[in-house]
Formats: sequence, structure tokens, C-alpha cells
Amino acid sequence: MAAPQVFPIAQVPLTTHAFSPDRSQVAVSLNNNDAQIYTRHGQEWTLTETLSEHDKLITSIDWAPQSNRIVTASQDRNAYVWSQSPDPSTGQLVWKPTLVLLRINRAATYVRWSPREDKFAVASGARAICICSFDEENNWWVARLIKKPIRSTVLSVDWHPNNVLLAAGSADMKARVFSAYIKDVDKRPLPSVWGEKLPFNTLCGEFASPSGGWVHSVAFSPSGDLLAFASHDSSITVVYPDASGAHGLINIKGSTLPYLTLIWTAEDAIVAAGHDCQPVLFKGGPEGWAMTASLDDATSTPRSAGGSPKPGVPPRNAGGVGRLNSAAFNTFRNADTRGGINPGGPTLASPGGVGVESEIMTVHQNTITAVRPYEHGANGEVTKVSTTGLDGKLVIWSVNAGAAGLAARLGGVHLR
Repeated sequence: MAAPQVFPIAQVPLTTHAFSPDRSQVAVSLNNNDAQIYTRHGQEWTLTETLSEHDKLITSIDWAPQSNRIVTASQDRNAYVWSQSPDPSTGQLVWKPTLVLLRINRAATYVRWSPREDKFAVASGARAICICSFDEENNWWVARLIKKPIRSTVLSVDWHPNNVLLAAGSADMKARVFSAYIKDVDKRPLPSVWGEKLPFNTLCGEFASPSGGWVHSVAFSPSGDLLAFASHDSSITVVYPDASGAHGLINIKGSTLPYLTLIWTAEDAIVAAGHDCQPVLFKGGPEGWAMTASLDDATSTPRSAGGSPKPGVPPRNAGGVGRLNSAAFNTFRNADTRGGINPGGPTLASPGGVGVESEIMTVHQNTITAVRPYEHGANGEVTKVSTTGLDGKLVIWSVNAGAAGLAARLGGVHLR
């Protein structure tokens, strides 16, 4: 099984991240008002650029793979599009911002480029989504707002492959699909399972969270014919749309902490991550969906930043999963089930402070804030994904590792 590549970027939380087209650079938000660009040199990431224009925390970043432009959104109610141009004095390429007129009075929470990169969507706390396109006459980006029937903060958005439809998840416990068609920018879309006539702000579908939780993340499948969204009730819902409006929904109830982010890796596979500190793989179809494996190698031993196993720390399969799998939790569980604590066992604290035994037995030691596609195979399916978390780590995972690890563990099972 391929081990994940772990990079401790910072000692502070990573709010979001986005890779350059060739994956040699990554833009991250270190939970502040600057976007930091790191360049990879072997197994190390070095800070090479700082994009400073926002006044408050940057909530989301997206890097356009074809035009090589970066868009940032912030709690200061602004967004900027960054493009490289030669510096007049040195001739070197530098990142320069272009103003975006969002026309919102609350924080911008999420941003994503459209597939053709001629517009982008900005979610906000103003109960609105800004669909931004470039105004060449004034040399800035202008926004048209999608408002109704959104009743609370929009937490995430995702574009349909046709460059027109947009999915949105919000704190009013709903996932919705809108038309973001702009006459002077888009070609008229072909009819699809989401509808035929699609003028701007058309509501093509509205889906409630099963147990009334915030919808943290939404994503279209590679074909655009399916929609998945993650709710705060620790569930993932897969929508099978129908042009007649009789949409089919399959809900996957989880036993872990809520997921905050998800992506499709294939038409029948989803990777989700969040408060449980590890990315998990879901697979299924119209007959049903289920969690099949964790991308976190549960049979390996936690390693330090240098890659060496940490002494005295058991393998990560020594208990449950995620935040429920720590030596502290296992100690109390043993005390409950066995009536005592091993006198010769490790303590929860060491002379230097908190001991290694209190470590969560996953690669990420805190909530995963973002999961993004990192590498695609020859068939177009995602083969590797990247995650960042509140522990300051950037991790690259093999999607096939979860399935391979599950197969290896089942290989020793004999049916009698």
C-alpha cells in the first residue's frame, strides 16, 4: 500500500489550499489575511510568495489550471483575482490583484472557478452567491447575485461540467442546484437531467439535510448527472436527479464525526473528510452506497516529521477510528472494561508536557478543512487527493490505498 506523503507546512491551522496546474506550487491560507504560495523542492515546501491585499481572514482559494489565475475570498467581503505579469523594474513575474465587485455586506465564505474559467462563484454570509464575470471595458470582475430562496450563509459551491449549473450548500440545511447562465458569457446549455430551460437564478433542485444539519459541502459527479452533499448530521446524501422533478436520494448515515468536505474521484466513488481527521472512501450506485475504507493506513505506525516511527506509540488500528482512537481514550476504555489501568503502561503526560500517547492515531491530528483532487489517471478518474487540516499539515493520499488496504486485511479471513 502506498504510504501518504505528509508535509508539515506550518504550526498554525491551514484554512484552505489549492495547487498550481503542474503541482509544483500550492497556495494556502494560514488562518490569516494573507495567501501564502509554497514551492516544492524535493520533499520540502518553501515559502516563495505572499499575496497581501485582504484585511481579514482568507476563507477560500482556487487556482485555475488553464489560465493560471488565483482567486481568493475573505471575511472582509472582498475577492481578488491574481494573475502573473512582468515587473516593470525587474522583469520578473509577480502576482498582481484585480478588483472584484461582489456587492455583499457579509463575509465571503467559499470560491470556485467555473470549468471554462471565464467566471467564478463566491458564496457568502449575505444569503447570496456572487457569479462573477470579467468586464473588459472597466478591467474588473463584476458579480450577479443569486439570492432566492437562500435563507442563511452559503458554505460551499461546486460547478457542473456544463459551466452553467451551480450546486450550493448552506446553513439553512439545504443543498440546491441553480442556473448561473450569463447571456454574454455562456453558450446555451443542452438539456440535461437537471432541466432544459435555464435562465439565470433558476432553481433546478432543492434537497434537505436528512436530520436538519448544515450542508457543509456539495459536489457534482464527473458527468454532472449526480450530486453529493455532506451534512452536519454525519451523513452524506447522493442525489439521482430526474428531469421530471422526481429526484431519487440515497442517504449514508455515518458513525463518525461530521464531514466538512468531499469530492468525487469517479462516477461511483466519493472521498470525504472532516472532524474525524481522516479521509474515507465511499462507493456505490443506484442500489445503495456505503463507506468502504479509510485512506489513512490503519495498519501503520504514526511517524514523526522526519518519517521515523514514534517510540511507544501503538499502530493506528489499536482502537476505533479518528478522534476515538487515541491512547487517552483507550486507557479510559480499558479502565471501564477491565476494571483497572495497566500499572506498567504509559501515562497520559510526560515530563516535557503532553505525552505522545495522547496523540490521535491518524495522520492528521486535527480537523481536515479541505480535500482536493491532486492527480488523475489515464481514464480521467482521480488517483490521488490532497488534504489540509487545522494541524498545519498538507497530506497527499492515494485513493487506491484505501481499497487495497481493505483487500489486504480481508485476505486473511477464511470462511468455514
